[in-house]
Amino acid sequence: MLSLRKINFNSIKTIKNSIRTFINVIYEPGEVESSYVVPDHIIKPSYYTEINKPANLIGKININNEDQIKKMRKSCKIAANILEKCHEIVKPGISTHEIDRFVFNEIIKQNCYPSPLYYCGFPKAICTSVNNVACHGIPDSRKLMDGDIINIDITVFHENCHGDCSKTFLVGKVDDNGRYLVYHNDKGLYEAIKICRPGVDFREIGKALQAYANRAELNIVQDFIGHGIGEEFHCPPEIYHFENDYEIGTMEKGMIFTIEPIFSEGAGEIELWEDEWTVSTVDNSRTSQHEHTVLINDDSCEILTMPDSSN
Repeated sequence: MLSLRKINFNSIKTIKNSIRTFINVIYEPGEVESSYVVPDHIIKPSYYTEINKPANLIGKININNEDQIKKMRKSCKIAANILEKCHEIVKPGISTHEIDRFVFNEIIKQNCYPSPLYYCGFPKAICTSVNNVACHGIPDSRKLMDGDIINIDITVFHENCHGDCSKTFLVGKVDDNGRYLVYHNDKGLYEAIKICRPGVDFREIGKALQAYANRAELNIVQDFIGHGIGEEFHCPPEIYHFENDYEIGTMEKGMIFTIEPIFSEGAGEIELWEDEWTVSTVDNSRTSQHEHTVLINDDSCEILTMPDSSN
């Protein structure tokens, strides 16, 4: 689940008529069903019962010890395996609420808590962002249509650690432009991961992603960032997905953070819906997002959110 960098949504002017005609544009939310009650035996974060505010991502970056790393490997693996299971159900005709219910049940089966649920008031277990919805889409009654693309963002809370990952799925027969967008978003993520190792400046992540997006002739949605993660859902460092001159610091062994770029086939400008969560593109262009949680180790990095089927 992305963090929001400082942005004035009111400064963005809505473009009523897109230059291009995009596929299955989402203009408004469907009906959102009531939230879930988590069983008593599941360990819950404090925000399950207390209203929290977005975390501060400025400050000292945590260096995880071996026990914390062990727990993070487990929580991330659980999240990744559940995300991989979504291939079984993502198809035309299923609603995003049904996907949310499926993932919620899978998370509970693993004795985990779905981290997005009630985080800063978010009402559902996962985020489902379809087509022109860039991120933080709330699962609702809308059924997926042939040709859609959908990002499913899953985070689980297990043994007091959050494991976070997402990917964009193809729904039925997706057109060539949509496939191109999703493919290069995924490839761009791995280009950024490849440069991660001790001593590398965090700015190199954005530099690698920007270079890749430019080569692919795609734009990056710059208003959302990756983040540190562990016992806190969001914590330092801020991970910018575009070329920048922000002085975050350098990577060190034991740091854990997410990289989760959003690529757009349009301009990459966004607007916030009235639900104060859903973010869509101003020009109705489709976006794709892929996310991994990575650990900096001795001389490179380890992707913690690889599903078992990818090993």
